[in-house]
Amino acid sequence: MPTRDLPWLDPGAPFPPVAQAWTARDPVPGLLAAGGDLTVPTLVRAYAAGIFPWFGDDQPILWWSPDPRMVLRPPDFRLHPSLRKTLRAGLRQGRLDIRIDTAFERVIQACAATPRTGQNGTWIVPEMVDAYTALHRAGHAHSVETWWDGALVGGLYCVNLGRMVFGESMFSHRNDASKMALAALVACCRAWGVPAIDCQQNTRHLASLGAREVPRADFVHTVQQATAQPTPDWQWQPLYWSNALDARPIDTPDRPHDA
Repeated sequence: MPTRDLPWLDPGAPFPPVAQAWTARDPVPGLLAAGGDLTVPTLVRAYAAGIFPWFGDDQPILWWSPDPRMVLRPPDFRLHPSLRKTLRAGLRQGRLDIRIDTAFERVIQACAATPRTGQNGTWIVPEMVDAYTALHRAGHAHSVETWWDGALVGGLYCVNLGRMVFGESMFSHRNDASKMALAALVACCRAWGVPAIDCQQNTRHLASLGAREVPRADFVHTVQQATAQPTPDWQWQPLYWSNALDARPIDTPDRPHDA
């Protein structure tokens, strides 16, 4: 692990300014600091400053603030035609049910058991599971769940401060189940006036759904404004579906379904 000029944080210590994060000229762009703790107050301070933790087994806690930042603005969300068809059929047949916060621990455990593409392990180590479960119990982390025929088949979890949402991870045990949960989250965000969903880092999959990179300074400004607003009531309303199903269709060929 490179250590050049990387600040080490004591538990509860303030974070360095995000402008001090490593750049493309450094070994690991976006890396800001190491150490500290994963308590609820520390995580809240981190997200409010545009910082998030990400580390693996046998590593210290690592804190990141990439520049640029990948962001999905709810009005920019695009549905693949096949996903729109699946959503409409599931709703019409009464097979699809979206729930919020009814199975947070099951969702984060399922996400932890799902390796990222190209990786053998997971970044959602047990310390992270415990930390975000505590954040959920404090009212700052939420699960959006896809239930099909009464079974939990997919979902995501995210962090919420004020009117800002920070996406964390998704899982699927059925084709498109995580995408259904994302579509539901976008629908909620459009109804609640959430300006952006933080996606952290660029992937082709997120870009295909309408996410794009923005300068970190612009992202932090959005976070500062959004987190000062009242927190929405995290309750799913079926009428929110119109906010997703009426979104503009994607204009590129479908990518393969998620697993």
